[in-house]
Amino acid sequence: MSRPRKTAQLQIRVSQDEKAAIQRAARQAGMDMSTYVLSQVLPAPAAQFRRCLEACAGAASPSFPLAELNALLSSLSAADLLKAVAAPPPAGLSPFLANYIAAMVEYACALRAVPVPAWAWTIRPLAEPVFGTALQSLRLHLLTHSPPPFRRRNIFIDSTLGQRV
Repeated sequence: MSRPRKTAQLQIRVSQDEKAAIQRAARQAGMDMSTYVLSQVLPAPAAQFRRCLEACAGAASPSFPLAELNALLSSLSAADLLKAVAAPPPAGLSPFLANYIAAMVEYACALRAVPVPAWAWTIRPLAEPVFGTALQSLRLHLLTHSPPPFRRRNIFIDSTLGQRV
């Protein structure tokens, strides 16, 4: 894959201590300073996806990290989506979270007409249904209106990728 030609320059003013800190961080990451700074400012889709997954795994309540993941997946082009979701999520996610993430990825792939990554098919659907509300009166609606990737995984919600509640 060819890398775009760099035809412009950006200069920033930093203190000697800041420059030394950036140099150390770049060296630890195995990058030159320009590549390191660019990776921090313009992260690659795969790195953004990984950070979202780590935030989901580390959250007491994953609703905000899942919303961030939703925003990321909604914003990616087909090519960037394929790159972002190529690697599987980290081990140790709860079955619910692993299924929810896999369903989001499946849905995003369907919207962009790209193949679903193989790792998504290895996540076993939940044994018991999970509903997006505790209200019994809404369950029939959720059963009939949940997007197919979520239904296949026994997760019943009303909004999905690109939408907010």
